[in-house]
Amino acid sequence: MQNRVEQVVKTVLQDPAIEGLNAYVGGGNGYSTARMFVPLKPLAERKLSADDVIARLRPKLARIPGATLVLQSVQDLRIGGRGGAAQYQYTLQSDNVEDLNRWAPLVLSKLRSMPQLADVDSDQQDRGLEASLDIDRATASRLGISPEVIDNTLYDAFGQREVSVMYTQMNQYFVVMEVEPRFWMNPDGLRYLYVPGNNDAQAPLSAFTRYVPDNTRLSVNHQGQFPSVTFSFNLPVGVSLSQAVPLILEAERSISLPSNITSSFQGAEQAYQDSLANEPILILAALISVYIVLGVLYENLIHPVTILSTLPSAGVGALLALMATHNELNVISLIGIILLIGIVKKNAIMMIDFAIEAERRDALSPEAAIFRACLLRFRPITMTTMAALLGGLPLALGHGEGAELRRPLGIAIVGGLMFSQVLTLYTTPVVYLYLDRLRLGLVRLRRSRPRPELIDAEKGA
Repeated sequence: MQNRVEQVVKTVLQDPAIEGLNAYVGGGNGYSTARMFVPLKPLAERKLSADDVIARLRPKLARIPGATLVLQSVQDLRIGGRGGAAQYQYTLQSDNVEDLNRWAPLVLSKLRSMPQLADVDSDQQDRGLEASLDIDRATASRLGISPEVIDNTLYDAFGQREVSVMYTQMNQYFVVMEVEPRFWMNPDGLRYLYVPGNNDAQAPLSAFTRYVPDNTRLSVNHQGQFPSVTFSFNLPVGVSLSQAVPLILEAERSISLPSNITSSFQGAEQAYQDSLANEPILILAALISVYIVLGVLYENLIHPVTILSTLPSAGVGALLALMATHNELNVISLIGIILLIGIVKKNAIMMIDFAIEAERRDALSPEAAIFRACLLRFRPITMTTMAALLGGLPLALGHGEGAELRRPLGIAIVGGLMFSQVLTLYTTPVVYLYLDRLRLGLVRLRRSRPRPELIDAEKGA
């Protein structure tokens, strides 16, 4: 393992973006694994993101035989709290270890064949070396050797049997019987063992046993008290987690796993799915709260919808800006879109509030009221939007250490404000007029219906 690590270290250090390296053999999984910590040069010198550097190193590391190095960039926001050989984890569980060991390699092979996944690895360790003795019981019986005698002989040789205690005036010493250390290093040492048989005759162990090499499980991982196998994977540059998850589920269905094997995502992927599960509900609850507040403020159930109609344009503008700058929709950019809900709807509030007040106070028609609102509220709407937009420009255009974390927030805010500012100045008056016509139509319909008390009075007359 040390020789493999040295080859990997030389390959990694040849990359111009690497500043240094710290590697050690061993750890939680024993001496069959090694770990590396690789600091990168400042972004201004390497000109590449950590994911781009990893993508450049993958083909070079694939040419090293007998070892696999899986690289993952350090996360600014670590979600999920589960460690692994890669950033994301996918777990199989079963109540039968044999079924799990039979089907897990098939799933691993299927995942490794998918170009949308990278650095696919498994924590299944079932290729450990095991030495077994196959006893020819008929021959051993003819020699007068029982399995118990064979077991005692092996324990005397390799089990460190305590055979005596030496007592002195100051201390006591245990006498342990075992073969010389040179016989431990190789299973061929079994050929030099002799077992007592009939009439205390010594028979060589190799005369009635056969050494059988085999594979065995080094460990059996558990999750929730059930045996489990966890697959770790990274995503290539340009592939998002929302694209990879359906493909993994489709690959699982194509294999047709038995009913006693269940699958689930863990770590960051599980947190991602949990957040998506209640995110629409939370956004809907926020919009309903805004609608109720605006309805109470305007004493109207129609025009709060006019104000809320400006929100989709902000979301579309933020997504277009992220796509144009080749940024993903992540947690940081999602925070920017949520902030746009409060920033963008103030444009419609300033316009609709003035128009409603002009209708009530000056008895203007809806067309004249919204036209006056557009003229008189254009400058304050533009000023407030530009103030928020210019405030987000340092986040969108910033460089230096940590700027890549804040940049999606600024891009989402700037893109959403620019798109909504251009669009809502034209669409908000149109939506206001159509919804106001709907409101007036509902009022006329309500007035045209005969009231129950008048119907009863006519019947009595």
